Amino acid sequence: MIDLDEQIAQTLREHAEGGVDTDRLLRASRARGRRRQVHRRAAVGTALCLVGALGFVGVTGSDLDELTGRLPWTTATSTPSVVLPRADGVPGAAADPTLVGADPQVLHFGVDPARARYLGWEVIRDHAERVRLSVAGSEEVLIDVSRNVEVFSGSVTVDGTSFDVTESGRPVFDGAIRPASGVAGALVMLWQPVPGLYARAVMLQGNRAVLTKAVEALRWKEARRCAAPLRLGALPEGAKVTGCSVDVDSYPRVVTARFDVVRAPTERMSVEYRYVSQGGTYTNADRTIAGRPALLSGRGTRLELVGIPKTTVLADFAWPAGEGTPMNWPKSFTEADATLVLADVKLSEDPTRSQTWE
Repeated sequence: MIDLDEQIAQTLREHAEGGVDTDRLLRASRARGRRRQVHRRAAVGTALCLVGALGFVGVTGSDLDELTGRLPWTTATSTPSVVLPRADGVPGAAADPTLVGADPQVLHFGVDPARARYLGWEVIRDHAERVRLSVAGSEEVLIDVSRNVEVFSGSVTVDGTSFDVTESGRPVFDGAIRPASGVAGALVMLWQPVPGLYARAVMLQGNRAVLTKAVEALRWKEARRCAAPLRLGALPEGAKVTGCSVDVDSYPRVVTARFDVVRAPTERMSVEYRYVSQGGTYTNADRTIAGRPALLSGRGTRLELVGIPKTTVLADFAWPAGEGTPMNWPKSFTEADATLVLADVKLSEDPTRSQTWE
């Protein structure tokens, strides 16, 4: 049977010119990946217990090489842990809450790698910062942080399930753990880490002790880079990066990343990266970008670098994109803009070694 990740990559290429729901596909991939990792997360839990027994709980994770060189979860039979690099010279949310969401490539809080494992992270400019994590082999815990209380009034998606977290009305940020209103068994905690900053922790299935441990694993006095195996360089004139999202749920087997680039409300581009360890190498090309072969989709809205082993790198420069988009829809960014971006992307030589990410 073809691996689900390969099906996703194949589908994206076959329908590159119109309307693949990549978010839905990636959610399906994540869900399957989580099911496959249940037994491995049990090993992670054992490793975390050993960490505590050996007295490594105080490790902050500033040096990934040192950390992965001595923790048992980095063995071939368990799931490696990713530690985000520090954003040197940038204060954490505790020192300056106004920085949260200000830089789409920096998270202004961290996770203690001796207590929890990153599953993913995301920054949306002027909106919120997010991490997904696992504690001792638990199911996913979603942490959202924002300066804007209105961010927490809508629904939330955890492990592919969308639901309302709180009853109608203004959320109460009192630090109490409550049942979420939308799904039986789901838990939610709302609190203020520091004045002027709001946070929410949600768990689809779990217990209060695990949710408490997840919150205790957060570090508010540090800033971390939104690291990925792909880093953007040059941007079109007037454009800026507004979002960074990375998924390492199935790391090191699968790594995905996405950067959002905006120049105006109707000018948007997404740059997407996907590494699959069991993937192949797509080689069909009709142009060259900075010495790399590349392929333009049939509708001329998506440009992809090809020939990179096990890796997909593409720029979707039509907005709005999706099924039913008219062929004559006025484009925002152009192929020339996408070419400029892809010509200057920086790729990690080994996506399975997160210490090489920028």
